[in-house]
Amino acid sequence: MSHLAYVGVLLCIILGSIWLEVVLRTRVLKRIRRLLLSMVPGVVLFTAWDAYAISQGHWFFDLEKILGWQVIAGVPIDEVLFFIVVPLAAILTLEAVRAVWNWPVGDEDAS
Repeated sequence: MSHLAYVGVLLCIILGSIWLEVVLRTRVLKRIRRLLLSMVPGVVLFTAWDAYAISQGHWFFDLEKILGWQVIAGVPIDEVLFFIVVPLAAILTLEAVRAVWNWPVGDEDAS
């Protein structure tokens, strides 16, 4: 069961923030283009960085703590999910704070 440790942490992170989308109506998931534009560069960059670091022996992943599925060049799916889940949680949290404090960012609907 320890091979689910990394995924368990990711699940806790997403459960700790996804409720903000519903309760505070942050609309993060409805603005998919905006979400992808903010997340894809980081996912690509950090996955490439991990692949390089693994190939150079700078770090590795404990096979007993991860699922064991590799996405690209030795980077486990768990790590790629980390690069998706953590920024998503951060964006949901930021948008929740904005919603509660009614802070504008300049792209609100004119209507």
